[in-house]
Amino acid sequence: MNPDSTLASYLRTVCPDADLSGVSSEAVAFAAALDVVGEVAPEIASAVAAELADQRSSLKLIASENYASPAVLLTMGTWFSDKYAEGSPGHRFYAGCDNVDTIERRGVELAKGLFGSDHAYVQPHSGIDANLVAFWSILTKRVEGPALERLGAKDLQSLSDADWESLRHELGNQRLLGMALDAGGHLTHGFRPNVSGKLFEIARYTVDPTTGLLDYDQVRKQAESFRPLILLAGYSSYPRKINFRIFREIADEVGAVLMVDMAHFAGLVAGKVFNGDYDPVAHAQVVTTTTHKTLRGPRGGMVLCTEEFAATVDRGCPLVLGGPLGHIMAAKAVAFREAQTREWRAYQAQIVKNAKAFAEALLARGFRLVSGGTDTHLLLVDLTSRNVTGKDAQEMLDRAWITVNKNGIPFDTKGPMITSGIRIGTPAVTTRGMKEPEMARIAELIDRVLSRPGDGGVEATVRTQVQELTSQFPLYPERLK
Repeated sequence: MNPDSTLASYLRTVCPDADLSGVSSEAVAFAAALDVVGEVAPEIASAVAAELADQRSSLKLIASENYASPAVLLTMGTWFSDKYAEGSPGHRFYAGCDNVDTIERRGVELAKGLFGSDHAYVQPHSGIDANLVAFWSILTKRVEGPALERLGAKDLQSLSDADWESLRHELGNQRLLGMALDAGGHLTHGFRPNVSGKLFEIARYTVDPTTGLLDYDQVRKQAESFRPLILLAGYSSYPRKINFRIFREIADEVGAVLMVDMAHFAGLVAGKVFNGDYDPVAHAQVVTTTTHKTLRGPRGGMVLCTEEFAATVDRGCPLVLGGPLGHIMAAKAVAFREAQTREWRAYQAQIVKNAKAFAEALLARGFRLVSGGTDTHLLLVDLTSRNVTGKDAQEMLDRAWITVNKNGIPFDTKGPMITSGIRIGTPAVTTRGMKEPEMARIAELIDRVLSRPGDGGVEATVRTQVQELTSQFPLYPERLK
């Protein structure tokens, strides 16, 4: 702890004999917070402490998870949680939002600078919310506006019932072309259980069955035939970079809006690991993302867009969203500030180095990887030749304290609750400071477990070895004792 900090001064006053050497401000803050929670709901405080213990002792290889910094975590527990702030900075429905305006404007400013975007909207509560804002903004700008003009109406309120029914039909029957779920796409990219699958007429592009890679010529042919309003790129389990310059060319050729969901790889974009043709912000009109995952901020979402869509996107509340979460927007701003450092960029580069090393180690042990490897933070393992389902592999590894998720592979013959594969990601273990040698070691441990399905002795031995590894790379070292 900084001996000159306000907290240190206070503690010396109330506890003059306390030894503060080696104690961090974060450790004191979290310990105090858990004490306060414990006085009200001890079972909740215990669950929170248990979650930290679990995360410290296991190897988190979920590609969509990470560890936020103490600064980000602490920012979420503030008085901004108590404030309603529907609207946008300077245009709120409630009074007393000056401080919310300050943090939201700062978050927008930092996001625009970090990604080189014309505009940023930091209110979405999640990636799904960000996608809904994006979908409705595109529909409003490209469909509703021209339709109102055609109907001779000034706004929605001036439409007759018959005109409104006509407009509603137009808004709900537009076309979206996105990546197939088994090829690596996301549920929000037009799948029937999600509202996107009910809102749009959907077509899906997939990957080459031999290489596991996107075929841009095939995407172009589908777009020319389907003529979508939205051409959607992005993924949750595709292990390769996407050429967004080509996607924008295809979108322009068919008159579509190029939308990219970069929820998984936003940190790699912000860290300039993905640049040029592989930077979606440089090519797409609308880009959505989460703010956790590789970006390592709080759980939340964001929309980046060109000036064409800025005003419409800023009406996400009340178009789609409820009241903005001020405490989360503040934490997003802290995360964006952290992302400006040289160390953070080096961390993003190491994520990909670790993923490549992991892939090489698994390939050397006879595993089959979809597309043969990875360019990004994740790899997709096809377990078909191992005669192990993704569900069984997930459960076996979990008992060994290695956390992965079952995942479908292209053209999977098993259902989504069973699957033929597992997805592995390196953001969280990279946050802990692990590098290429540790990736090879973890690949060895995974191989040991999956080579002896259901062997409790092997699982116990690997669990001990996982403990040894995690102890060498402690989560929040010297902070949360």
